[in-house]
Parts: sequence; structure tokens; C-alpha cells
Amino acid sequence: MLNFGKKFGIFCFLDNNGYEFDKSYECIAAAGAVQSTVASDIPALDVLNRLRTKNNDWIFGHIAYDVKNEIENFVPANPDNIRFPDLHFFIPEIIFILNKTELRVGVFPGMEPGKIYDEIISYNPAEIPARAAPVLKSRFSPDEYIDTVKKLQQHIVRGDCYEINFCQEFYAGDTVIDPQNVYQKLSELSPNPFSVFYKYEDRYLICASPERFLKKTGSTIISQPMKGTAKRIAGDVKADEMQRENLFHNEKERSENIMIVDLVRNDLAKICTEGSVHVRDFLQVYPFPQVHQMISTIEGNLRENTAISEIFAATFPMGSMTGAPKKRVMELIGKYERTKRGLFSGTVGYVNPVGDFDFNVVIRSLLYNEQDKYISIQAGSAITFNSIPQHEYDECLLKVAAIRKALA
Repeated sequence: MLNFGKKFGIFCFLDNNGYEFDKSYECIAAAGAVQSTVASDIPALDVLNRLRTKNNDWIFGHIAYDVKNEIENFVPANPDNIRFPDLHFFIPEIIFILNKTELRVGVFPGMEPGKIYDEIISYNPAEIPARAAPVLKSRFSPDEYIDTVKKLQQHIVRGDCYEINFCQEFYAGDTVIDPQNVYQKLSELSPNPFSVFYKYEDRYLICASPERFLKKTGSTIISQPMKGTAKRIAGDVKADEMQRENLFHNEKERSENIMIVDLVRNDLAKICTEGSVHVRDFLQVYPFPQVHQMISTIEGNLRENTAISEIFAATFPMGSMTGAPKKRVMELIGKYERTKRGLFSGTVGYVNPVGDFDFNVVIRSLLYNEQDKYISIQAGSAITFNSIPQHEYDECLLKVAAIRKALA
């Protein structure tokens, strides 16, 4: 199916890799565009709202982190070498829904799903030429990163914020990769529940995200912020379980998650009925291939007739990728980070014909501009007063380790 998507300028493949996190679809994909829209001269989220209200159809696409400039009236800062549009949504020509026992193919009148199915199953992949692994550089030296963390901690001491998600970019220029091949390798190394392969013209997202942003089912909406990370220990069950236990009881990691839970509760309260927002699962530790992660689930009942643009305006960007208080830390992120986040820290997902939706958090991802031959991998960690700067730097390296292996 991934290789079938090569011939389309727009293609989106979403895979939960068998996880059961409030499961929607095991695997869903969209190819081609009957109608496609990007943010232009009207507010970005209104673009999505208009597309949704005019079309009771499947809609796929993304919202980039920098839509926050519109929501909070910020001035854009920092360079962007990938250049995904701030917002892009499309109604697909072809939709695939796949589970363990069947593949369903949906098409517009005049197309033949049987031929599409035959083309997919008969695909014979060409041999991929061997290439040297790209040499990744960082926008920060280790010392510069640590010094910046200390500066951010001074902002916390002064009361500017409580927690801030600080990210750095690892990058390579003049690099050619096969995006589908890298995605398949990454999925083997790090299969995660909100993985995405996403193509927009000559730009690609290769994503192994373990985190959900928002899911709507009927009037119920949930968010599942992820804060708190511990490395898995392969081959030693007892030591690995100790890592999980240590994460669960770690006061610094718990406080990170609690602060973001409070932020998400406040965000959802803007769009939910009074008294309906509650924490359903609190500080639960889940195992993933590379790391243990602490996740909380916040749920609420949406007010009647709440537009999809209102939902995202109230909740975006996700608190797990900003910190608290949200507006002030986004100002600090713009000041201290050296790269525009773009699609990183944004979200990719779908809206179904009845208006339900599911969107991830774009982390543990590689972004690729094929025309400019540029690779970008961003990673961050939550900085608090109790953070140890070297540990935060090491956490960034841990989060990009699987992507480095996939590139190799």
C-alpha cells in the first residue's frame, strides 16, 4: 500500500500497529485528492471548518505547530527548511481501511476498486540502491543545549512558567533517502500506535508517534498527553520492570504529567459542557519498543454544535509540546529554539463522514524535503525546576535513536 501511494502527490497512511488505545481503525490510508485546501488568506482553522461543513466526506490532513501564531497572534520566527504548509486537508480519491482479516477500498464513481486491489497485491518492489547513512548535525552543541536549559530554569525561578518543552533539531543537507523504505524500517524498529507516513508533493513525514492529541466519538472527546519517559532495557525483564516502576514513582516525571493534565483540562473546559471534563486514567505507564511513557487520559462532553475549528482553536498546540502556561512558554520556545517546528509538534489525522475524528501528536518523526534534499529530526524534553540539564539532553538522544537506526 505504501508503494501504491508513490504515484500520488498526496498520500496519508495511518497505522496503530496493533495497539488498543481507544481503538478507532487498525490501519487507514488515503490516496490522491478530489479536493485539497491549504491555509491562505483566511484563518487557517476556518479552512478546515469550511471544508468540513461543505463536505460530509472523509477528510485527511495536518495542522502544523505554527498555526499557534494565528491563534495567539504571534510573529513567525526561526528558519524552516522543510516548508510544509501550516495547514493542509484533503478529500481523498481512494480510501483504504485495513484490519487483520480484510482490506476495504472506497473510491469515487467511475473508479474500479478491484483493479486497485490487484495492483496493490501484485506490486513487485524494485531493489533499493545502497546509500551511506546521512551524517546528522545538531543546531545545539551539548554545552549550548545544557546552557539553554539553565536559562530556561531561571525563567521558572522568576515565575515566568512552570514547565517548558524545549526542542532541538538534528539535520542533514544534500541527502537522498527512499521515504517509504525508511518508514518501513522505522516501523519495524519502533512500532507505535499513532504512526504516520504522509506525503505532500515533495515533502514527507515519517512518524512513529506514541501519542494521541484528540479523538472525538459522538459528543465525547478525549486527549491523552504524554509526559514522563524512561528507557526500555531489552533482554532483562526484571531490570525493565524496575525502569517502569521507577518512572511511575519519579516525582519529577509525575509533576511534568500533572501540570500538563491541568492545562488540558482547562483547554477542554472551553468547549465541553460544565462539569463534564474529568481525568479518566491518571499517570498510567505504558511500554513502547524504545521507552516507557507516562500517559493520562482526559475526557469531556462537547457542547452542542461546537465547530471543529473551535475545538482546535481551544486546544492547539497540545500542552505536552508546549508546557505551562501555554502562551508564555510558546513565546520562550520562539526565543530559545533555533528552528521553526513546522509539522513537528503539530498533528496529522482524519475526520470521518459523521464528524468523528482522531489526530496524533507529531513526535519521534523525520521530516524530508525531497527537492532540497534536506532531513530534519526534532526532539525535546520537558524542562522543570528539578530538571538535570544533562539528563534532558540524553533524553533527546534517546528519542531520535530509532530514527537514526532506520536511516542507517
